[in-house]
Amino acid sequence: MTSRKERRRRYTTSARNSQTCDYVLDGDILYKRRKDQVLLRCVDTVEAKLILEEVHEGVCGMHANGFTIARQIMRFGYYWSTLEGDCINYAKKCHKCQIYGDKIHVPLSPLHVMTSPWPFSMWGMDVIGPISPKASNGHRFIFVVIDYFTKWVEAASYANVTKSAVSRFLKKEIICRYGMPERIISDNALNLNNKTIAEVCNQFRIKHHNSSPYRPKMNGAVEAANKNIKKLVGKMIETYRDWYEKLPFALLAYRTSVRTSTGATPFSLVYGMEAVLPIEVEIPSLRVLLEIKLNESEWIQSRYDQLNLIEEKRLKAIRHGQMYQKRMMRAYDKKVRPREFHEGDLVLKKISPIQKDFREKWMPNWEGPYVVKKAFSGGALILTKMDGKSLPNPVNLDSVKKYFV
Repeated sequence: MTSRKERRRRYTTSARNSQTCDYVLDGDILYKRRKDQVLLRCVDTVEAKLILEEVHEGVCGMHANGFTIARQIMRFGYYWSTLEGDCINYAKKCHKCQIYGDKIHVPLSPLHVMTSPWPFSMWGMDVIGPISPKASNGHRFIFVVIDYFTKWVEAASYANVTKSAVSRFLKKEIICRYGMPERIISDNALNLNNKTIAEVCNQFRIKHHNSSPYRPKMNGAVEAANKNIKKLVGKMIETYRDWYEKLPFALLAYRTSVRTSTGATPFSLVYGMEAVLPIEVEIPSLRVLLEIKLNESEWIQSRYDQLNLIEEKRLKAIRHGQMYQKRMMRAYDKKVRPREFHEGDLVLKKISPIQKDFREKWMPNWEGPYVVKKAFSGGALILTKMDGKSLPNPVNLDSVKKYFV
């Protein structure tokens, strides 16, 4: 039996011998012995750079990530002390790898909600279409506007949503019915952003805001309304060409259904009472039967009571909406992986679908680099080209990623 001291001495000696045997010198060439006893040639800085370039983007290079490059280089029989770190940095700074990188779907910034202080003060507007096949009357588009407070929706179908049609709709269907809105939110479409619309906004002192391009969440209320209206119309139509006739009924269904964000129907928040539905006339409901028995003075008093309680209903809707928004923000913010951009940072911008050209499949996912000129707290960025020329529209954090040089 060997003593504990003897065993410790033998272990230390064997460990020292194994460390001295990690490297083998054969003439002028130094080799490193791997754990599986395979010898790897040690190279200097100049040779390491050549090997990196060839393995990553040479004749047989596949533009792999840093870890894969490191494994390939060791499989080819080369080694240097900072192999893995150099491979990671080289792949991260490769221009081709950056512009052809996958699109980022993880949210980069917390959710910011928009609230309206009173009914009909803030409207969102958007266009559904083109719809194919077009309706029998030649209409291909639906122009949709939604009130952010009550979720009340107005919509109309058109063959083409021209700037004059939008201007006429705003004056006739919004301003003349619901009064002057404080602000209107739309995307960057030309038919919603032009001299004619600007003149209407200036005439009635309306603030016109634009959402970031290809960022539907920036105008989420109208996007949700679009989705619901398309579903309703699709389920109501009998032929694909009569959808414009079903649009008013789809709007009625939308206005008389409880919206999750307010806990009430848009109709009740606007008029202070629920709409009488056709089924309540065919098979009289309790409220219909009670109203039949009321005389004129009692009916007037009942209506006064309903109108007096409308403010309470709207306050309840506000509280319900605030709790709903908090729940949505908590769920959304759990997925956020924040990234900060500062003035002077180099970034790549996501190529939008409208920019696709003849290259199609071979086109990169990102373009640039661009320079961050200004970063706003809400998540919007103003970018400039390398020559200092600013891009026409701001972009959102979701549409950019850092560029490494």
